[in-house]
Amino acid sequence: MSIRMTGIDHNLAGIDVRTVFSFTKKKKAEALEYLKTVPGIDGCVILSTCNRMELWASTSEEFHGSLFGLLCEIKQVSPEPYEGYFVYREGYEAVHHLFRLAGGLESRILGEDQIVTQVGDALTFARDQYAADHVMETLFRMAVTAAKKVKTDIELSPADHSVVRTAINTLKQDGMEFTGKKCLVIGNGVMGKLAATTLEKEGADVTVTVRQYRSGVVEIPRGCRRIDYGERMSLFGECDYVFSATVSPNFTLTKEQVEQGMKHPMILVDLAVPRDFELTIREIPGIALYDIDCFREEARSDAQKAAIAAAEECFADQIGEFYSWYEGRDLIPRIQKIKEEAAVDLEVRLTKKLQQLPVEANEREELKEDILQASMRAVNKMLFGLRDEISRKAFLECLDGLEKVYKEG
Repeated sequence: MSIRMTGIDHNLAGIDVRTVFSFTKKKKAEALEYLKTVPGIDGCVILSTCNRMELWASTSEEFHGSLFGLLCEIKQVSPEPYEGYFVYREGYEAVHHLFRLAGGLESRILGEDQIVTQVGDALTFARDQYAADHVMETLFRMAVTAAKKVKTDIELSPADHSVVRTAINTLKQDGMEFTGKKCLVIGNGVMGKLAATTLEKEGADVTVTVRQYRSGVVEIPRGCRRIDYGERMSLFGECDYVFSATVSPNFTLTKEQVEQGMKHPMILVDLAVPRDFELTIREIPGIALYDIDCFREEARSDAQKAAIAAAEECFADQIGEFYSWYEGRDLIPRIQKIKEEAAVDLEVRLTKKLQQLPVEANEREELKEDILQASMRAVNKMLFGLRDEISRKAFLECLDGLEKVYKEG
């Protein structure tokens, strides 16, 4: 069995290339359903964000295909134009990458907050589709746990290190101000809410779009107004800034809409992949159009480099724990069997003694169950502790010996 991944990200590919391989929830579900039918793929997870798309799989010896080839098949595109944009990792290299990724070390903004949630959400989605096997489940869960530990114990970047904050800081460095400015935020998802909240804290007058078809109460960030998405153009011309961050497959603003609606020079910021704004909007005089690739963090400081090194040490320990589990998972059924045999052996030896105790029958049964559970925990601790201290060959010999003892007994 092997752990494999292939992916595309902001380091090698621009938005338009990344868009080809981005996934909506519906398309991701369809892709996972298909991948589950591929011989040799035991489990799979798809991570699709604004900055990257990665396909992860645990495979058996039966798998002889290409993850990249499967992606191109799913997306119905020819592999040749895109092969140079993809990276492929397997085994330890792949595992190490996932831990770094979840911890924000691979992000455009070092230590960004969203990625660990996105990694966890990717696992949850795959689990809901019955696509994540025990290997993918354990790997992703341990990567998320390690990333949260790093974020708690190590300061990789200042407190607010999101792409939204970086975008706003970049615009401010270019001489733009937000206090008292009218801002329209298209989209009320995670990124949209973050944009609205950050702009409101900057002193902007913020209005957020909401969709009519959503049932129930739609919450918007405190201090912001709301407007129906279908009415957005009625407010558009009065705005100084328009931010958009949706998962819509369609443009939220077209060139024609902007030309008809604008009344003065404007700043448009597109934080979505695929694009929310039609690219030809940038041809309109008086419009400054930014996309997510315009916002990159500056070179790492010495303090950040030291923090990265500390994070790597933490990840090394956690990866060691993962491989301790991964390399011994095939032994778990044998260990479980020995635990059960030990418990039965103990029960036989204690039955007579327990019968002689001056207690009620129900109390005797509870005591027996407690003793059996304690014995299995003790054997479990002993065997797994032994596994971590001696070579695999020596440990296998120990298991062979214990199995022989109970078989003969």
